[in-house]
This record gives sequence, C-alpha cells and structure tokens, in this order.
Amino acid sequence: MDNVEGNIDVDDFFNLDLESVFEEGSWDEFDHITGSAAAAGDHVSNSSVPELTGVGTIRNTDSGGGTSHATQPPLSAAPQPTVVINRAELISSSTRSFVYRSQDTGIKLINQGLSTPPNVPQTMQKLLHEETVSRRLRTHCNNHRQVIEVGSFNDSPALYFKWENGITCKEWLDKVQQIHPNVVDWPVRVRAAMAIAKTLSQFHQCSVAYNSLSPENIVLTPLEGDYVAKFIDLSDAVICSDEQTFKEMMAVDLRSLGLIFDELFHFEGVGGGGGGGERGDNAGEGFSNNRRVSINSDREDEQVSRNVRKRGKQRTPGEGLPFYLGAIISTLLINGDDNNASQLRYKSASDVYEDLKAMVVQNLSHHRSNGQTDDFDHEGCGRLKFPKDLFYGRQVQMSMILHLLQSSTLLGDQPLMALIAGYPGTGKSTLVNQIKKPLADKNGFFIEGKFDVSARPDKVLASALDSFFASIHASNSGQNTHMSMRWRINDAIGSGVSCLYDVIPSLRKFMTESTEMDRMEERKIGGDLIGQRLKYMFCKLIKAIPCRSQPLVLVLDDLQWADKLTFGVIRMLMTDPDIHSFLFLGCYRENEVNESHILSTNLNDIRDQGINFMTIKVGAIEMESVNALISDVMCLPPTLCRPLSTIVHQKTGGIIMFVQRLLTSLNDEGLVWYSLSSHRWMFDLQNIEVKEMSEDVVKHMTEHMGRLPKKTQVGLKLCACLGPTFDAAIVEKALNGANIVDNFLESCVDNGYLQTKGDSGYYAWAHDQVQQAAYELIPLHQRDKFHLLIGSRLFLSASTSETDRFLFYIVDNMNRGMTLVDNPLQKYELAELNLRAGEKILERHSFQSSVKYLMTGIALLENDSWEKKYGLTIRLYDAASEALCATGDFRTLTALAEKPLLLARCFQDKLNIYNNLVRALSSSENHEKCIATCVSVLSQLGEFLPTHIAPDILSEEVTEVKLALVEKSRQDLLSLPVMTDTKKLTAMRFLNHMLIATYHSNQPLNLIVVFRMVRMTIDYGVCNISAIAFACYGAWLASSPNDEYEGAFTMGRVASDLMKKQSGAEAEILPRIYLLIYGMINIYKEPWQASLCKYSEAFDAGMISGDTEYALSNITLYFTLSLFACGTNLKESSQRLHKSIQRAMQYQHISLARVLAIAEQMAFDLMGTNSNAYETLLGLDEEALQHFLVRKNFANAVRNLYQKIKYVSYMCGDMDAAAKHYDLQEELDANFSAVPASTGKTVFFLVSTFIDGLIGLYFARKHREDEVKWTLVAEKAIELMKKWTNSSSWNFSNKLYLLQAEYFFYKDDERAYTCYKRSIQKAREHKFNHEEGLAHEKLATYLLYKNQHDEALQYFQNAKKCYATWGANVLVQRVEKAITILSPLCTGGV
Repeated sequence: MDNVEGNIDVDDFFNLDLESVFEEGSWDEFDHITGSAAAAGDHVSNSSVPELTGVGTIRNTDSGGGTSHATQPPLSAAPQPTVVINRAELISSSTRSFVYRSQDTGIKLINQGLSTPPNVPQTMQKLLHEETVSRRLRTHCNNHRQVIEVGSFNDSPALYFKWENGITCKEWLDKVQQIHPNVVDWPVRVRAAMAIAKTLSQFHQCSVAYNSLSPENIVLTPLEGDYVAKFIDLSDAVICSDEQTFKEMMAVDLRSLGLIFDELFHFEGVGGGGGGGERGDNAGEGFSNNRRVSINSDREDEQVSRNVRKRGKQRTPGEGLPFYLGAIISTLLINGDDNNASQLRYKSASDVYEDLKAMVVQNLSHHRSNGQTDDFDHEGCGRLKFPKDLFYGRQVQMSMILHLLQSSTLLGDQPLMALIAGYPGTGKSTLVNQIKKPLADKNGFFIEGKFDVSARPDKVLASALDSFFASIHASNSGQNTHMSMRWRINDAIGSGVSCLYDVIPSLRKFMTESTEMDRMEERKIGGDLIGQRLKYMFCKLIKAIPCRSQPLVLVLDDLQWADKLTFGVIRMLMTDPDIHSFLFLGCYRENEVNESHILSTNLNDIRDQGINFMTIKVGAIEMESVNALISDVMCLPPTLCRPLSTIVHQKTGGIIMFVQRLLTSLNDEGLVWYSLSSHRWMFDLQNIEVKEMSEDVVKHMTEHMGRLPKKTQVGLKLCACLGPTFDAAIVEKALNGANIVDNFLESCVDNGYLQTKGDSGYYAWAHDQVQQAAYELIPLHQRDKFHLLIGSRLFLSASTSETDRFLFYIVDNMNRGMTLVDNPLQKYELAELNLRAGEKILERHSFQSSVKYLMTGIALLENDSWEKKYGLTIRLYDAASEALCATGDFRTLTALAEKPLLLARCFQDKLNIYNNLVRALSSSENHEKCIATCVSVLSQLGEFLPTHIAPDILSEEVTEVKLALVEKSRQDLLSLPVMTDTKKLTAMRFLNHMLIATYHSNQPLNLIVVFRMVRMTIDYGVCNISAIAFACYGAWLASSPNDEYEGAFTMGRVASDLMKKQSGAEAEILPRIYLLIYGMINIYKEPWQASLCKYSEAFDAGMISGDTEYALSNITLYFTLSLFACGTNLKESSQRLHKSIQRAMQYQHISLARVLAIAEQMAFDLMGTNSNAYETLLGLDEEALQHFLVRKNFANAVRNLYQKIKYVSYMCGDMDAAAKHYDLQEELDANFSAVPASTGKTVFFLVSTFIDGLIGLYFARKHREDEVKWTLVAEKAIELMKKWTNSSSWNFSNKLYLLQAEYFFYKDDERAYTCYKRSIQKAREHKFNHEEGLAHEKLATYLLYKNQHDEALQYFQNAKKCYATWGANVLVQRVEKAITILSPLCTGGV
C-alpha cells in the first residue's frame, strides 16, 4: 500500500477502529474532527447519549440527515413485545425515526412528530413491511437488519431487531479522508466495495430491491481479514413479484451502487479535477457512454475535457481512477436510454461482485489511471496495446512442462523430451516462454531457436547456441559460473572446441582460454571428415552446459522445417547416457505434419530407439480465456467484456493469434475504440457481430493489410520476400528509391507486424503467419517476378563488399525467379552466385543449405557449360560432391559423380569427386564398387594392384615388404623424410580408403594394400597415413603364424610416434591408430582392462574429428573386450551397448551396428531376458539374421555371429549347438578365401580360440568316433594359448591352466586338480571374474566325477557367486540346479 504521508496502514487503521468501538471513549479522540454529528443507523457510538427521558441533541436516524429536537413519542395501542427490555438508550433520532439500544437488541420507533392523533395503523404497516422484508431475506442473506418482531415500546409501535456492531460507510470515509487525505489503499476499498456488492446481490437473489442505497445505510464490519456490509433501514425496500418491475428496480440499485463506488474510490488529490463531497440522487445524471464511431470525435472530446477541467469543471464519475474501477463505475452509471450502450450495462450485482473479486485475484494489476490522457498521443490515440506474451488458457499444459522441468532438475539422471503440437497461432511459443522465469529461479539456462520455411535450417541450432553464448558472455552473472562452464566444455571437448568457432562465433569470446594453436589445428582437421563431426560436437557442447545445480532447457520451434542434422543432434542428446539436467522442448505445426513427413519419420526413429517423450497438445482456448485476454487488454472487468468475447471466440475459433489480429483490425476500423467521455474502451457489438471475415488468420490479416495505403503494402511485400529477419540497410537497398511511407519500419513495429532485435538494427516478423499474410499480398502469378526484381535490384545496386554482405538475400530471391531467366549469360551469372553462396556456407559447415545452393547452380548450367564455362562447372560439381558426402546423401552423390567423371578435362579435376565417391561407397557398404573405383584411380596414379590374388602373389608381396624393412630400426623409420610427391600422397589417400572395404570383403587384398602403403612410405617419405600403414603392418605381424609379437610391438610404437609427430593431424588419425594398436597388437602383451580407456579416448577423438566410422569401430572393440574378455557386468554393459547401437544407426554405419547388436544379444542371452537386439536393426530374429548375412556374403559379420552363438551355447551347456557353430565357422574360414590371410585379429578371435579348446576337450572326453578331431582342436588351442601366455601371462595364463586342466581330465591325469586351482587363482588375480566362475564350475564337475561331493558343492557355490556378479542369470540358474541335485548327496564336510 502506498502511504503518502507517514507510515500509516489504512487497512490496519480501519480494522482497529471497528474493533475499538466497543471500548468506552475510544472515539473521543476524533470528536474534534467529527463534531457531534456522527453516523446514522444501528451502529454503536460511545459519545454522550441522552437517556430515554428528557430532550437532547441526538444523532441521525435511519435515513434522515441533520439533527432534530423531538419529544418522546406518545402512547398508542400496539402489540406487547415478547422481548424483555431492562434498560434502553436513545442512540439516534431523525425526522423519520428513533433508535434505541438495549444490550444486543435495537428498537426502532416511527417519529410521528406533532401529528395528533398518531396514525397507529399506518405506522404498524411500515414496521410490518420492514419485518416482512427482513424475513424474506433470511433465506439467502444475513447482511441486513435482522428483525426480531414488531411490538410496542412505551405503548408505541416498535420494531425490535438484532443489534449489529460496525461503522457506516459514510462515517468511515469521512474520518479517513480528514485524517489521511492523500493515502491511497486500493485493496481496502476494493474489499469494502466487494462486501457492498455481495450484500446487494444477496438482496436481489431474494427478489428484494433495496431502493434507497446510500453510504449512510451501509454498516461495515471486519471479518476474518475481509469485510461484511450490512444494509440497515429496510423501510424503502421492495419485494418484487413482477419480473419487469424487478429489472427496473435492480437498475435503480445498480445505479445507486455506482454512485457509492464513485464516492468510495475518489480522493481529493488523486486522479483528475475537483469534485467530491456529498452527492444528491441526481449525482450521476448526464454521464453517458454513447458509442463513438471514429477516433477523431473522441479527440475533440479530449480537448474539450481538458479545457473544461482547466476552468474547474467537476470530474466525471470514474475519472482519475484505475481503468478497471473506472469502467465498473461508469458502466453502473450508464444512461439507460441509450439502447446501444444498454448491451454493455451490468445486469446484476453479482456480476459486479465477481469483477471486483477478479480484480483482487489479479492483485490489482490495472492501476493505470484512466485520467492519464497523456498516454494517448496524437499518433497513437486509442490503439489497443497487447502484452508481448499472450498466455491464456494454458494452465494444464504449463503444469505438464513444469513437471518435466522439476523432474529434470531433481532427478537429472537422464535427458527428458516433450513436443508441443498445435495449429499456427495457438500460442505454442508463448507457452514455452513461460518456463523462463521458473528456470531462472533455478539458475538454469535457456537456449531457443526457431526454424523458418524460407531460412536455412542447418544454421538454426548454431545461431541459437551463438545467441546463448553471446548473452552469457555479456551477462553480469558470477565469474564462477562462467569459469565452471568453461571447465566443463574443455573437459568434454578439449582443443576440439575450436572447430565450432566458425559456426558459433560468440563461443570464441566466451572461451577466453582458447589459443591460436587451436585454430591452426582446426584448419588442419577440417576437410574430409567434417560432415558428421558437427553433430557430435554440438552434442558435446550442449551436454557440457548444464550441471546439477543449473539445468538446461533447449527449445526448437517450428520443427516441421528442421533438417537431418538437427534431428541427428536431438537423437544423440536423448540417447546419451552421460547428459544430465537437460530438457528438450520442440514445437511443431500439427496440421503440416503427416505420417510421411520428415518430422514423423524421425520421431518414429527416436521412439524406436527406446526414447520416451511426451506430446503436449495446444489447441484453441476456451471462451473464458478469450474473455480474460480482452479484459486484460482493455482494462475492463470480465463481465463487461463477455458479450464481445463471445462474438470474437465464435469468429476466431479461439486461435489466440487470430483473436489478437481480429481485435487489432476492429480497433483500426473504429468498431473498438477508447471513449474519452466515459474513460473506458467501448465496442459496437451489432456491427461486429454482422461483420464478415475469413476463417483463416493469414487470409484475414492479408485482407486487413490490403486496406493499408499502397506505399505501406509495397514495403510489407518487400520485407516478406527478405525472410524472417533482415536489417534496415537491406530494405533500403531493395527499395532502390521506391517511395514508401516515412518511418516505415517503425510504423510496422508499432502496428505489431515487426519486432526489433535489440540494438542490432535487425528486424524480425512478429510471427511467421504475419510474414505469410504480407507475402499473400503479392499475387501468385507475380511472385517469381517480384523475387527476381528484388534480387536483381540488390545485385545491381550493391558494391563488391555489399554483395558479399547481402549475398544470401540476393541469391535466395533470384533463385525464386530463376525460371524467368532465359539469357544463358544471366543463368551463368546466377549459377556463379549460387556457387559463391554454396562455398561460403560449406566453409561454415552448413552442409544441407550448401547442397541446395550448389545443386541449384548445377541446374542453371546450360548443356554446353563443359565447353564454355568449364571452370564454373567443375567447381560446382566438386563442391556439390563434398557437400553431399558430408550430408550422407550417398545415392545423390553417386548419380552426380557420373557426369564430371565422364566430362572432366583432366584426371586431376576428377580426384576430389573420386575421393568423395569412394567414401560414400564405403559408408554405404558397397565394398566391391568402392574397391574397384580405388583400384581404377590408383592405376591412373601409377599404382597397380592385383585383382585376383594367388598364394604366390601374396608371398611375393610379403617378401618385398620385409626386404624394404630389413635393417630398418625404429629410429630409422621415424627419421624418414616427409612425403612431397603429390601423386604418391593421393595414392596413399586412396589406399587408405580401401582398408575398411577390403577388410570386410577381401582380406588378401587388404594385406597387399597395407604392404604397398608401408613400401611407399619407405620409398617416398612419411605422411599422416604412414602411421596407419605401420599400425596395420604391426597388426598383421601379431596375427601371423610366425609369432612375430616383438616386431608387432615395434611397429605399434613406430605408428604411435609418427602420429604424435603429425602436428594437427594427430586427432584425425588417432582413432585408427588406437584401433590397430590396442585392438590388434597390444592385446598380446598388455592387460586387456588397460585398453578399455584407450578405446573410449579414441571414440571421443573420432567423433570430434568427424571420423565416425573409426570412432564407432573403437567403441565396438570396447564392448567386445569388456563383455567377452573382461567379464564386466552384463546389465550395465547392455544398457550402454544399446545407446551405441542407436548411435551407429544414426550415422548409418550398419555393419558396426550389427557387431554391437551381436554383443548386446550375447548379454541378453546370458542374462536370460527375452529381448531381441536385432529387432530395431533389421526387424529379424537371430536365425533370420544369420540367413541374411550368409546370403549377402558379409563374412566378418557371419563369423562374429557364429562366435557369439558358440560362446553362449558353451557357457549355457548346449554343447551340440556349440559344436555345430564351431563347424560352421571353420567352413566359413575355409571358403572365404583360397589364400589364408588376415590383417589382424581382435580379442574376439582369442576368446573364441579358448572356447574352441574347451568344446574340443568336452567332446574328446565322450570318446566318440570324432574323438581325434576334437582332440586336435583342443591341442591346437593349447599350443596357441602357450604362445600367447609367453607374451602376456596376465591375459592368458588362467585360460591356459583351464585348458590344461580339462586336457588332464580327458587323460585322467591327477594334475588336473592343480591346474584347475591355478586357473581359479590367476583368474581372480587378473580380474577375470566370469572365467573364475567357469573354472570353479569345471573344477566342481571334475570333483563330481571323482565322487568328492562336498568339495564339488563348494565350488559350484563359488561359481554361482562369480556368475551372479557377472550378471549371467542363466548360468546362475543352471548352477543352482546342480547344487539342488548335489546337496542331498553331501555329508557336510569338505
């Protein structure tokens, strides 16, 4: 409350006065103010009051005024009262009545003056009428004089009633005004007004019209923080039985209520002009809210009003009050003869009460004085002003979003996602914006981006992040917040953050620790692998922003126009197990998305990957919400707006943007206007109701814009063609001197068409629907011509520097009109502009948009472009192939490459297209065509590779490479010169492309490729690919039959050292080097567990550099090693595996996804779940997948599947299935190639060999006809395990001991027991928990064979514990069965 003078709380003052009236003398301190004349009625006054006998000066009676001298009423015949009166005081008297009090009872006598004889029947009739009214009111109202009975007092007719404590409204207003004339406390007075309106409403509910409402007849009493208004003197009240009469009487009461409110809320010194004081019954006459047809008439009224006020004219009712209150008062006092205004009249007191109640609920938000006419300047007089966020009728949807925010904050263990779907203009964006405040209260971060149908979609996410970091950098938030976020970003991305600086410039400013070295590194990393890198880098960056105490909300609006890159980022974010305290909200237009839409297909993919998300529907708002909106905008009470709201809701269907635009147009047309005479907004209901308008908001806005001046329309059309955002300079250039209205852009902002973008000089459309409406002003058949005109004007009038600045505005508009360009020279000129645009954003990694410009440029080329415009043509094809490869559109790239590979003038011009083509072929698993293309390119570079490899050819290649390396020490290799021959550098690049394709489909050729790369490095010097060549060679040495492990380790160290010497290229080749060193070389020497972190490091490096294929290859080896070799917990591993499968699918690396799915299925099988890991991959079960892979001749995938089935079958005790798949694997290896060759073997092969030996020994013990076969299998496995154990005891000793124990068991050799025990010991020491369990189980089986039941039981129990730790529930259950059978046979001793 505003206390103008002193620290006085009028609310407390009011309550204190009412409560203190019961204390003797408590009013005496105010006697010098109020004098002897106090309030009337049946309230208590503790002033000196004369006794019943004698004559004295007394207070006013029920409704009279002033004082009177009266004698005691004469005796007359009247009923005897049943009330016992001990002592009565005369409280007040008037010309109409005397009022006495006896304790809790009041007594009213009619003052008959000097009339003789007294008219007793007439007096009785008056009193009985008052009693009748009182009893009628008891059904719904207690806030009136409660009549006890009509009887006699001193032999005169008297009305006995229940005494009510309180103070009259008149007396209270007088006291407060005299003591604190400048104190304004709206809440106190509004609650008092509510009490009065509520009591009047209760009277009317009983069909009683009070008929003489005045401040003197209203007694106010505090009750539980509110007020109660009680009406006294019911003598003039009327009980109405006729409906028409009752309506007329209610109108009288409502008018009286308006006069009381006007007096209640008016203060001297508050609001406008003079006035105040007592008002007669005609105080409100002459106040008319006649409808105004035009705004100009109100301007005249305004001038007259100002002039008259200067001369001291008394204010009009409601003037100087808040709009809301002023509207209530002026409406209550509206002229009943105005039929048009009668539609805006209050119909009941209950409506008045509800409007006052709404004002209290809204916390008295409309405190702008309606006397402040300076708000209505000459230019903007009478224009509706809408809040920035029209948030109405969305409480349910908002609660759902807040629940998600709360969950992401409190739990934060996984990312959450919700989609907001609705038609255009329903308020989706406004709904999402409401989360900003609660998010800020949690110290959270908010990132928002918006797609547009005419803007480049692949820059939206980058722009959103750029805006976010710019705001963070400019904010005054604590440096600790900035520093901790920088640390998180550095931890997540490291120096790789520099690759984001081009697409997110403000990130460079934020990351103050970044160095120029980072930029140099980024330039070297760029090139071939940037296509998929951005997705991963965006995810890493976004993941680093939030923390537990600072959640992040990412909002992307209009997802129906999003691109593949954005959907890829969303999928990666939602499937990342390490992202916390993150909520993604996406908005899209429900009416523009069907089942075949890119959004639907991507959402289905997300759902198929196990990501649950909520869809929040946003539809039309209810009529009451429309009413609340109009009430807020017009500062009118809800009841007064309801007639208009009903019509507006019917015409707009509750689409909130349509509501806003309709109200704006009605305001512009004079059907809604601000009346300066009544100080409130008025509206012409009749004309609004019959007004015809389109049901489509865009069409309606277009019709409205069509009535604007022609010059304004030209400007709107032009701006609509410039896109969602633009700056003033581009508008000026595009107009090129065209005559439009002055201050055009500012007027568009004032009219709600445009919004300013801070102080940047840029403008944005208020909504894309507004832009569409302006665009619809251009006739359909003229749009292409209009776009071409704008683009041409910009191009011709711009300087060289301006052309670069306005390039995309020029190209976008000219492309829209390209069908009108016939001149070949102009086509080539436009193609050149498209090339510039495509190359420019290709540098910024906006690949999808780059493809659009480059493909448009190609489409503009004439048939003779290869002869007349060769340079332009080859550059377009070259850049387009790179952009298509980056986007993963391999089908289009393959088709595009045909023409330049056929028509390019020289081989050198084809090389980059060849490079992109083979990458596309490899990624799409077209290995044979990839190999054939590489062989063809290499032959033109002077490197000839054999297509059919016989054993002698391979032997010759091995001899040559060994001769090249003879006497070459590690230092000699590291000291080789740098390769400078461009042909050899190109050849190395294409040999490198062949590595994966040949590894999957032609391993003998894979070896030859490796050997050629090594020889070329020795002969011509080292390059970054040389490190990969030596690593591959080392992998081959490690897997060769000659046990060249030391040579392999040497080659691995050479590769690692060469990688470190390649400054800037280290991050690019690290995934490949680590894959070979830790996946195929060091597995023979270093503990397997130590390699797990190296795979994770290589995965991150690969994703950052964009080498997603090798990144995912490393993570595949990670899970193969952890599940098959290290025995990590199956449940935890399977959960992480599933995320990796999803990621491989996102990047279209199907072969790697299959390997990961095989590993996940192994975990499912051992855990005993019924899940099918292959379902989301191909929709197949394991048997169908096996047939599919065999049919497709995917040998490596088939081998992996056989090894997995063999492993699970053996561990689960299905020995026949294990033997079957051993045979299938052997058959596959025999048929795969006539030349046994392998670049390297992974840990999968090593574990598979171990299992082969165990299978062989199991069947050898059966002594069947195939005993020799299985014995040989076991002996071969034992020999290999011995060699491997000599190289790495840590990894292989426990396996060797277990194979030897099983072999001694087969030979019935007592040494078996010792070997079992040693296997258990080594497995425990070397952290192979799963193989420790296997050794316990095998020893228990051996002891069972020896009839040592008690000791066997102990080892079965030990096996159960190990399997339980591993999470292999199937194995636990199998061992439990053995324990159950064995337990009864045991004696309890060991």
